[in-house]
Formats: sequence, structure tokens, C-alpha cells
Amino acid sequence: MAIKKSRRLELRTDEATDRLIAEAAELLHVTKSAFVTDAARQAAQKVISRSDATLMAPEVFDDMMASLDVPDESVELAALSKLPRLIGR
Repeated sequence: MAIKKSRRLELRTDEATDRLIAEAAELLHVTKSAFVTDAARQAAQKVISRSDATLMAPEVFDDMMASLDVPDESVELAALSKLPRLIGR
């Protein structure tokens, strides 16, 4: 099933970049439009996938994980934990 292409994207570029894109597209036997669309799609997916991950140094990760085992001093939470349960088991 072919995807209906109804959106238009225009860009301006210099002559050297246009020649480079044309050569690459020709080597892949695709149009310049298809080449640029595929490259833009791949770049967009890469950016979006990176936004879903948090990168940090191993030492920072280890410190963060260790801190999860240390309870916070919280008077409010301690008081709440002593309240009677509303729902029994």
C-alpha cells in the first residue's frame, strides 16, 4: 500500500551540497527528494529516541542508585504512616 504524500517541504542549499545530495541519491538509485526525506526521517528518529533516555556518567548513576537505598528524613511521611488504614487487607 503506497503512502499518500500530500505534504511539501522546501529548502534552500548551496550548490556544493546540492551536488553532494544528487550524487548520493544517484548512487542509491533514488530521487533527491527521497534521499533527503529518508535522511531527515532518520535524523528526526535519532533525536526523538535520544530524548527518551537519560545519559549520565557511570559514577553518577551508581551514586543515584545508592541514594535510593537511603531513606529521607520526613516528619510528614512518618506521621502519615502512623495513621489508621482506611482499607483493610
